[in-house]
Amino acid sequence: MVNKVLASFVVMDGMFVSMGAIMLGFSIIVQQTCFDTPTEGNEAARDLLYQKFPFTAGIVNAVFIFATFLATIPALATNNRSWLKLAAFMVVADAIFTLGIGVDLWVLTLKMKDEYFEIWTSQSPHVQDLMQTAFSCCGYLNSSSPAFVTDQTCPSPAAAALMRGCSTPLNSFGNTFVDNIFTAMFGMVGIDVVLVMATACLLKDRKERERFRHIDEKSGARGTF
Repeated sequence: MVNKVLASFVVMDGMFVSMGAIMLGFSIIVQQTCFDTPTEGNEAARDLLYQKFPFTAGIVNAVFIFATFLATIPALATNNRSWLKLAAFMVVADAIFTLGIGVDLWVLTLKMKDEYFEIWTSQSPHVQDLMQTAFSCCGYLNSSSPAFVTDQTCPSPAAAALMRGCSTPLNSFGNTFVDNIFTAMFGMVGIDVVLVMATACLLKDRKERERFRHIDEKSGARGTF
């Protein structure tokens, strides 16, 4: 008969290591591509915002997740509860680490307008043109602060003055984008919490089985458990 407690732990352990693989792949791929020259306004707004992300912390966290997963293997292969306890402490540490990354991204949303202002002022007229075209806006705060880039969207000062500044659409874009990512990070913390609970249940199950085994050994009914 399948041990449901053990099966639940294995499922959560698999989800846990999958979470690490996703985090590692996302961090490495995006970190390598976000500095490419943008060809479209939405791409520019996304990649320039990506450059503010803590990708190094994400990679370190993913490596720690893999190390924690490796600690669960001897715990599954043997009945030694010490490995399970070690794995539980490591999962808790990882949950705190992941939560810290999520909070860091959440804080980014609180200062999105200022972050995009720094991004905007540091870009070339070509990149500003791309974002003006994509978001149908002129300048950042308004057409004159900072001054707009002349393009098809903003062909003249008079036309640009009638258009909104890019801060509002960029902030909306950035907040929605980062919200999805830090929500995913908090979801990963949820997986950590469930894995800790599954580990605690498995520890209790093994402790009870060991107690019953000792009782049977004393009564001469060896091998019942």
